Amino acid sequence: MSGKAKNQARKGPLSGLRVIEMAHIMAGPVCGMMLADMGADVIKVEKVPGGDDTRRMVPPKQGGESAAYMMMNRNKRAIAVDLKQPEGVTLLRRLIDGADIVIENYRKGTMEKLGLGYDTLAATNPGIIYCSLSGFGRSGPFADKGGFDLIAQGMSGLMSITGEGQGRPPVKVGAPVSDITAGILAAMGVLAALAERGRSGKGQIVDTSLFEAGITHTYWQSAICFATGQSPGPMGSAHPLNAPYQALRTADGYINVGAANQANWERLLKAIDAEPLSSDPRFLDNASRMANLNTLVEELESVFVQHPTNYWMERLNSAGVPAGPVLSVGEMHTHPQTIARDMVVELRHPSAGSVRSLGLPVKFSRTPGAVDSAAPLYGQHNAEVLKELGLDDRAIAELAGKGVLAS
Repeated sequence: MSGKAKNQARKGPLSGLRVIEMAHIMAGPVCGMMLADMGADVIKVEKVPGGDDTRRMVPPKQGGESAAYMMMNRNKRAIAVDLKQPEGVTLLRRLIDGADIVIENYRKGTMEKLGLGYDTLAATNPGIIYCSLSGFGRSGPFADKGGFDLIAQGMSGLMSITGEGQGRPPVKVGAPVSDITAGILAAMGVLAALAERGRSGKGQIVDTSLFEAGITHTYWQSAICFATGQSPGPMGSAHPLNAPYQALRTADGYINVGAANQANWERLLKAIDAEPLSSDPRFLDNASRMANLNTLVEELESVFVQHPTNYWMERLNSAGVPAGPVLSVGEMHTHPQTIARDMVVELRHPSAGSVRSLGLPVKFSRTPGAVDSAAPLYGQHNAEVLKELGLDDRAIAELAGKGVLAS
């Protein structure tokens, strides 16, 4: 099958696009994964020796393979090329010349030192969309610094608003949200650049960072700070602007209750047989409830702890009050809504066998994407990809013998 035919065989609205992913760990691979899930042919270029560092983020392993690597790199093809050798750089240049998008998350200046900076690539492929992910972006006093989710969460303000309350130690969000969000923002930027290229025929640099990704999660808190001059602090699961909108203790765990507007507040009180609270001057409206939030929570939890979560779910669902259980990750995997939305999929890996992965979170009515192939082995597609460039078995074997290719 030719490279073009193979590319078009991918399902999804991005079928026919080729992406060269020169990225490792998370933010860049998230971007590549999103594009691959939507149909792009993503060729992951891994370093020699060792490949993507997530291959060594163990335990856990499954079938001898890193679970972390397999999660981030499904739906991709992979080659392992030594970019310290001129022949490796030449191969990569040839691949990029035939591609639509290149993704990289190296430190500033690394791609230029390799002869793979945007200006160089655009000289032979003016339509190339060059997506650069970094810790702090390509400009500013921190442009040269490396990128780590923990550092970005701290500097973006996220850790100052995450945790149980004032005076407690700083807490990072459990998920690496700046890494993941940067990857999603990068994919959004790439798609916007593709739309513009359709008009102008020209590519451009798409530049985003973990720092900016973290900042985007502070919209409400930034609004408060702009308006009052005061930086909000952590509030546990509570909302900075609406109440009650948080987790409440039940007899056997916690339930999230979103009764923030007045209509839902009144429905909540009726559903839990606490209607006298509706005339309590401390809770008459949202402003009052926010001013007396701790007391409000005490009053509500004194009721909720009398029955288990499932009991309250039935009562609140019947009353039309937004509510949901606080699930563990494993419970989320088996929840009927997760299954109905195809958010857990089963894949066949060449060495690990049957593995599960998370599904595509965006659905399309005419051109559905798909998660249908497991993450590649190290250098698994060396021969396949290079034959698409016109190299024969002998030439590929010679490159492998020189160490330009690894497997």
